[in-house]
Amino acid sequence: MRFRIFVSGIVQGVGYRYFTQRTAESYGLKGWVRNLPDGRVEILVEGDEELLCYFVKDLWNGPPRARVDKIEIIKEASDEPLDGFDIRY
Repeated sequence: MRFRIFVSGIVQGVGYRYFTQRTAESYGLKGWVRNLPDGRVEILVEGDEELLCYFVKDLWNGPPRARVDKIEIIKEASDEPLDGFDIRY
């Protein structure tokens, strides 16, 4: 299963991408995370549905200085294989 996730709040400049990468890797998920110009963080993540649910739950917490106000999740087709979990710039 693959999700495209948009996280809003205080999620840039607080280590949120690194938190996301470590959390995804701990669940064995594949994908990437990046900052968007509008202040949100975008995540493309793929893996087992149950593990994705745990991952999204963790995203609400984030690192200590983050504050998550909203998470939008879009289910997508897995059209290209993902390898590892990267931070994109």
